Order: sequence, then structure tokens, then C-alpha cells
Amino acid sequence: MSFQRLSLTTLIALAMGVAVTWAASTNLLALLTQAVIYAVFAIGVGVLLRQNGMVSFGHALFFGFSGYVVGILLQTKAMPAELAILATLLATTLMAFVMGLVIVRVPGVAFGMLTLAIGQMFFLTASRSRGLTGGADGMSIEWPASLFGVAQSQLLKPGTMFLICWVTLVLVLVLLTLLLRTRFGSITEAVRDNEERARFIGIRTLVPRATVYALSAAVTAVAGLLSALNTGFVSPENLHWSLSGVALMMVVVGGHKVLWGPAVGAVVYFLAKDILGSYANHWMAIFGIALITVIVFAPSGIAGTLAKWLRGQGAPGPLSKTLGH
Repeated sequence: MSFQRLSLTTLIALAMGVAVTWAASTNLLALLTQAVIYAVFAIGVGVLLRQNGMVSFGHALFFGFSGYVVGILLQTKAMPAELAILATLLATTLMAFVMGLVIVRVPGVAFGMLTLAIGQMFFLTASRSRGLTGGADGMSIEWPASLFGVAQSQLLKPGTMFLICWVTLVLVLVLLTLLLRTRFGSITEAVRDNEERARFIGIRTLVPRATVYALSAAVTAVAGLLSALNTGFVSPENLHWSLSGVALMMVVVGGHKVLWGPAVGAVVYFLAKDILGSYANHWMAIFGIALITVIVFAPSGIAGTLAKWLRGQGAPGPLSKTLGH
């Protein structure tokens, strides 16, 4: 995709967000805001799988950790809210990079189990640190009266909150697209496909793999901050492995080979939850059947299957290339 096509796609996506804000009801906007936040979360998980070929069962660690860090910084008034947001992103990314230098050495299923164990360790710590995190009751986040010059009352309006989350999602996708088209993207794909051969041609594989892990954590931390802003609350449940499992389901349904696939999976998940939940108490069982169907008949996910179908139908070049990226 050329820069012109990427710019056009970005403008169209932003215009779609504005149109949804005008057309949707308050309840629908609240639902879509949650979906978009989890879309960012799922993209973080999807980037790790796409570039490193690794499945994490503990990525909720970064989702909840970012909420707790910004909450503690605001509660202690250690710094202005804007600086606290930047400090939280930096701290989460650096922590993930240091962790990555150790855990990306572990292959396959062992990596997934290790991420699960680390995530649950943080979950238990947050649950029992009542003086610092509020324990199992969670923590209310004391956002200031204005953030980045915008009044809190304006920020928390459903339409404004949706637009903030939507613009963030689009920017994350654009930045990832540009980054993964650089030499860094080529190196990480080479390491993912054959690490031994990559070493043979002179590529040091540890740092690129750890960098991808840190990148995926940073994207997930952005989702955690959006959730903290949207709800004004964070609890140990934001760190639980089950949340990582939900994000993985979104990635599988949407497809990880297409960068925007996990976002599609998130929207499908939340729409299914809202629609099926109105008619069935055990809606997760129905969604589970749909998940199995996708895995068996469309292993590349909804986005991957759609991109292949459009290419097979002879869709116009720019559109098929954009969808197939």
C-alpha cells in the first residue's frame, strides 16, 4: 500500500468514526466504545502473534498494569495527568522489553504458560495489596477536571469518548503499518519464519523478538489507558488471564495475518455479546460454536477470508491491496 493509499484509507476510517458518532444512539456508542478499546487490546495480542509467531495468555497484565500505574500516579499527585499517561506508557513498554529479553527465549507452549504465570502473579499481587491498589474492590481513578485542555465533562460524553477511542485505534493501525513496512518488519518476519536461518545470515534475533513483545505490550497499554479513562476504574479483573483469553478469541475470529483483523474480531465479539446475550443466558456457548466454525472453515479469520475473497473476485487493485495488507 502506497503512502497515498494509506492516507486515503485513514481519512475514510476517520470519516466513518464521525458518521457513527452522529448516527448511533447513546447506548450503541457506549457498546462501540468498549468494542474499540478491546480492538486496540486485541491488536496488541495480534501483533505479537503476527510478527513473533507467539501466543500470550497473559497480555491482560499490560492492560491492567497501565490502569493501575496511571491511577496510582494520579492518586498520589506525583505528576500532571498528561505526563502520567506518557510515563505509564513508557514504564509499561520498558517493563515488557526487559521481560521479553528473558521470556522470548522460551519456545512454543512453554512461552504461553510463562506469560500466564507472570500475569497471574500480578493479578494476585493487585488483589492482595489493598493499601496500594484497593485489593479485590479495585481502584477509582481520579482524573483531573481537564485533560489535554479539554474539560472532563466534555471528554466523558459518549460521542466524544467514542471518537477518542476510534481515532486512537486508527492511529495505532497507521503507525503499525508504517513501522512493519520498514526493515524492522522484514527482520522480525524473517526471525519468525526461521530463527536459525536468520542467525546464520547475521541477524541477532533476541532484541527484535523482545522489541516486538514490548511493542505489543505498548499497544495493549494504550487500550488499558483508554479503558481507565472510559470507566474511571480499574480492578484485578483487568489483570486476569480470562481477559487475555477473550482477546485471543478476538484475534482468532478476526484473523492475525491481516493487521486490522483483531479489531474486526473485537467488534464481532461485542456485537454477539449484546445481541445473543439478549436472547440466551449461555451466549458464550453459541459464540464458542462460531469460534470453532471459524477455526475449521476459515483459519485465516474473518478479515483474512474477506481479503482473499476480494482478491479472488478481482476487486480493484487499491482496495484489495489495502484489505489484504
